[in-house]
Formats: sequence, C-alpha cells, structure tokens
Amino acid sequence: GITLFAVITLILDSFKIGYYIDFLNCLSPTEGIFPVTHAVHTILQVYFLWCHAKDVIQSFKTLERFGVIHSVFTNLLLWTNGVLTESKHQLNEHKERLITLGFGNITIVLDDHAPQCNCTTTTLCSIFSQGIYYLYPFNIEYHILASTMLYVLWKNIGRKVEHHQQNKTPFKFHGITVGMIFGLIVLTSTIAIVVVYLIQIGGSKIKSELALTMFYLHTIFVLALMCTAGIVALLIYRLEDRSLDNSKNPARKLDAELLVGTAAGSWLLSWGSILAIICAQGHPKYTWYNLPYSVLVIIEKYIQNLFIIESIHREQEKVNDDIKTLRIVTISRGSTLSLTPLYKEIYNGRAAHDNGDIPCLFKGSICGRENDGAGVAREETSQDNSLVMHSASDFSLYSRNSVTNNKRRILKNIAAFLFLCNLSLWIPPAFGCRPEYDNGLEEIVFGFEPWIIVVNLAMPFSIFYRMHSAASLFEVNCKT
Repeated sequence: GITLFAVITLILDSFKIGYYIDFLNCLSPTEGIFPVTHAVHTILQVYFLWCHAKDVIQSFKTLERFGVIHSVFTNLLLWTNGVLTESKHQLNEHKERLITLGFGNITIVLDDHAPQCNCTTTTLCSIFSQGIYYLYPFNIEYHILASTMLYVLWKNIGRKVEHHQQNKTPFKFHGITVGMIFGLIVLTSTIAIVVVYLIQIGGSKIKSELALTMFYLHTIFVLALMCTAGIVALLIYRLEDRSLDNSKNPARKLDAELLVGTAAGSWLLSWGSILAIICAQGHPKYTWYNLPYSVLVIIEKYIQNLFIIESIHREQEKVNDDIKTLRIVTISRGSTLSLTPLYKEIYNGRAAHDNGDIPCLFKGSICGRENDGAGVAREETSQDNSLVMHSASDFSLYSRNSVTNNKRRILKNIAAFLFLCNLSLWIPPAFGCRPEYDNGLEEIVFGFEPWIIVVNLAMPFSIFYRMHSAASLFEVNCKT
C-alpha cells in the first residue's frame, strides 16, 4: 500500500517540477529544489521500509532511536504541509459554492496563490496546476502511513521478542463473493455520486441543493448498511467462546490507538453539525439530511472500531489433534477385523503389531482378537455399537465444523464488505466532496473562520481513518 502511494507521490513531484519550469521567471528556486529533494527522500524511505520495517534493532539503540523518530516527525511535517496546501485550494472553491447557495453574507478574501507572471505553455500549466490538487490526497496518505510504520519500528528498538514463527495467512477471494459484490456496488455508486456532485455543486442554487441531498441520502444508506454488518459481526463474536490475545504487540496497539484517535476527527465534525442543526434559526431542506448523516457517522465508527479491535485481538482457532485424521474402518463378517491405527498412535510410535491385537479406539470401545470363534457374536455386537458411536461422534464433529465454517464465512464477507465501503467513503472527502464545507449551515451558526479551522484540522484525520480502517479490515479478512 505504501508503495502505491509513494509512486503517486513521485508523480506529484514531477508535476510540481513541470509547474516550476513553466513559471520559472517568477518562482523562487526553492519551489524547484523541494520536489526534487522530496522525490529522492521518498525513494530512499520506501526502500528502507521495504528492507527494514520488520527489524528489531539491538545495537546502536540511542543513535537508531534518534534517526527513526526524526524520520517520524519529518513525515508528520510533510503531511501537515500537504494538508495546508490542499486546504488553500479547497477554500477558494468553497467560497464560490457558498455564494451559489445564497450565503452572500459570508465574506472573506481568499488568495488563489497563482504566480504573478505568464505561463510559457498555457495547456501544460493548467494540467499541472489541476493535477497537483487531485494527487495531494495520495501524498497525504503516504506520509501518515510512513510515519506510523516508522513509529512501530521505533517502538521495537531494543524489544525482546520470543523466537517463534508466525504463520502468515494469505488473502483469498474464495468464500467472500457476496461481500465483494455488495462492496463493489457501493464503490461504483459512490464514484458515480462523487462525479455528479463535483459537476453539479456550484452550478446553480437548485443544482447545488440537489447535489447535497443526493450525497446525504447515498451516504446515509451506506452507513446504515455498515452499521448493520458491524452489529451482526459483533453478535457472532459474542456467541463464540474464544479467548483474547493480550500479549504485548506495539503494531497492534498502535492500530487500535489510531482507529480511536483518528475517528475523533469526524466525531468532532459530526457533533458540530448536530449542534448547528439544533441551534440554527433557518433550515433549508437539504440541511435536515445532515442530522441522520452525522448521527450515523458517530455510531458506525464506534461499531466498526469495536469489530476491528476485537478481531485483531482474538486468538486464531487451533485444530484439535484428535480430529486431524480420517479414521478408516474395514469390517468383514469373517474371522478377521482390520482397523487402521490412530494418528496419535502412529505419531507416538504405538502402531499395532502383528500379534493379532486390534488397536483400541475411544478407550477400548472396539477390541477383539483373531481366531476367537467363541466371541464372534460379541465381537459383531461390539462392532455395531462402536460404528454407531463413531457415526454419532463424526456427525457431531461435522455439525460443529459446519457451524464454525458458516460463522467464518459470514465474518469474512462482512470484513470484505466493510473494506470496500471504507474505500468508498475515503473517496468523497479526499477528492473535494465535502458537505461540511458546502452546506453553509455551520458557518452561519459558528462563524466562517472558526468552522473552517475546525474542518481543516479534523478532516485529514477523518480521511486517514477510512484508509487505516480499510487496511485493518484487510488484515481481519486474512486472519478470520
């Protein structure tokens, strides 16, 4: 994932270099030096993380701690720089949309930060300037992912780790068809909604209101489905009797902390919207859809956090040694009885010898000897009773395995569905579809500048939450 974001970040740097070349006469040399340096830093950092992200450093610990934590804060500063640059672009479009909706009393002077000179090639300048802002979401995600990975590496410096091999479960598409289908439907519809929203918003008052109403209705439906799926998954967990893995694990602990911490950003926006709806004197029709939308955002993230945190802390199921082998019983009505030895007997070196004794199953429920003519009737009766017991035992085992497999299949489908839904809900705010900016009600209640500051601080955390949740749900799907 971090490699994908890094590649798009390199494309962003190349766009910045092209933009600098086109405005070479009026831009500072630092505008051209920075993207070159940033590209080199990105390549070296991704190479370092690929090769050393799983290292537990035991030597030069002080020097390593300094270098790694320096890299953590460097990425956080670059993340902040990307957030601020994108926010400047968003604010210019935001003012135009508010004027279209009729909020003309909100006045603030915004600078478009365009260079004060002519571009050498107008077409390329337009492509570079527009493309930069569409690529910034990937750059922001890259730096926050890199900082979290480096933070885990920093926490692992000097850590004592038990030498045991972990079995890595690969991701498989088998068994998650239903979840993938519904998730892809949500993803496709969300992309369509975002395209229509960006085209319609700001066009006219009617078009803007329809775009906001369409966005709210679609997102309310998706959030309701996600809440239902999360509740079903939690109910399945409550019905199971499995212990939790509470061993020390910095990566897992950081996952849980990031889920709760970054969810607080959107919770802040949602509570602000709820207060604005309650306190506002006038309510355009589309603003009423903001109330169930904000409430569902709070509930959905709470349920999803519970599901993910419980999933990553649950111990994987262990298969009982007694049910690993298939027992083959061959019975004839003659004087001989052939039974294959049990798995545990073979494993422990206690396979039956050729002395005529028949291996005993289930503490001697089947025992006999060859050439025991007087006990043929008793032997056949014992065989029949044992077969009945074996059949009942196997049927009970099959039933338990069937129920367990059905639960696992449901959980995997839910994880796959929530994974695609989180990707879907990451797209709108990342690419400029932000009703918190555009409906105008919060600006009237709280004031333009205070609300814009709150949105600019909270929105990046909300965007990161969706991407981090998607990564965590992918892990849950592999582990289930």
